[in-house]
Amino acid sequence: QVQLVESGGGLVQPGGSLRLSCAASGSILIMNTMDWYRQAPGKERELVASITSGGYSNYADSVKGRFTISRDNAKNMVYLEMNSLNSEDTAVYYCHVLRTRNYWGKGTLVTVSS
Repeated sequence: QVQLVESGGGLVQPGGSLRLSCAASGSILIMNTMDWYRQAPGKERELVASITSGGYSNYADSVKGRFTISRDNAKNMVYLEMNSLNSEDTAVYYCHVLRTRNYWGKGTLVTVSS
């Protein structure tokens, strides 16, 4: 069984930065690709960034150059560094891993507003 707990969300002004963290427990996820998704009000959940066990990352076009995903396998942690935030980044951000099934955290809310 895998538990994922996100943290680090909050209210930030346009142009600001936030760092999200995802703590995984219940199982070691070194060999798994980890993802960050987000869901904005009235929209479908979308993939924001992924990182493989070897550290290779992929990003949605909308966040390329602004967001950075990273992981600390020793701590079973995944991070999402978000810079140059704008109102379109307002959403609940979810940590995700696919093993025998999809595992999701409960999400952390990011609000970008002046």
